[in-house]
Amino acid sequence: MAQTWHDLLFAHWPVESAVLRKLVPQGLALDTFDGRCWIAVTPFHMSGIHLRGLPPLPGLSRFPELNVRTYVTLDAKPGVYFFSLDAANASAVWGARTFYHLPYFLSNMSVETREQWVRYLCRRKQSNTEFHGRYRPVGSVQFRQEGTLEAWLTERYCLYSVGRGHVYRAEIHHQPWPLQDAEAEIEINTMAASCGIALSGRPSLLHFSRKLEVLVWPPHRVRSA
Repeated sequence: MAQTWHDLLFAHWPVESAVLRKLVPQGLALDTFDGRCWIAVTPFHMSGIHLRGLPPLPGLSRFPELNVRTYVTLDAKPGVYFFSLDAANASAVWGARTFYHLPYFLSNMSVETREQWVRYLCRRKQSNTEFHGRYRPVGSVQFRQEGTLEAWLTERYCLYSVGRGHVYRAEIHHQPWPLQDAEAEIEINTMAASCGIALSGRPSLLHFSRKLEVLVWPPHRVRSA
């Protein structure tokens, strides 16, 4: 599957490993940087979504998405584990839950760009889970060096999910992230709270990426959960 990600914000908070260990399946090891675990809330929007060899389908190829994620490893391969993924497309939510075993939720969402600011709203249906805020880049594009915290957080080329008693891995390919330092004004953010994670204060790290082309492979089973 090919897709293009636009106007993505990485908002990161450090979180105690004891908190995450209760929430991440035991088959996945928590990944840490200098002994710390991290949680990210990542709003963005996607376009050009299509299966290999097929054109984008009207009504299915473009929509906003917002993720709550942390970082794990399995068999020495670092990846991303999602606590939740919100999307404004019912078919995408059904497909990702069915075929990728990912915890997608249908939400009312909007994205508006004005004078470099990205205004982002997400409200999960039949829930009080929501994100209201705006963000923008404040620095030049940088490709972060291997060994830095920024590269450790973002340069991950697979995702892990758990379903039907098994751990699955889906490979992801893209060029290195073109990251910019960012600022954000977050008015409401209960996305992580809905997963049992309390985020206090402002994000410790904020990064922005304007555009990234991404390829995602189907998941394959790697072990029992």
